[in-house]
Amino acid sequence: MHFVYFLQSQRVKRFYIWSSADIEKRVTQHNSGYTKSTKPYRPWVLIYSEKYETKSAAEKREWCLKHPQGYLEKKSIIAQYGSHGGFA
Repeated sequence: MHFVYFLQSQRVKRFYIWSSADIEKRVTQHNSGYTKSTKPYRPWVLIYSEKYETKSAAEKREWCLKHPQGYLEKKSIIAQYGSHGGFA
């Protein structure tokens, strides 16, 4: 199984979208400063995830959410599951 996940910074108005086979491990890595791009915005909390059978399917979904064709869906997910009123 592979997942697409959304993290929300508890310190600043920022979200992070990525894919992984092990969400718990990745959230721990993000919060420990292991990931350079998320280190300045710690702590992070998982707000949403989707499950996929293959890594390829998860990566395709991640790509879509990060590009114009998935923008409205990304905004909808953040508005529904984010705790800061849906900013992005």
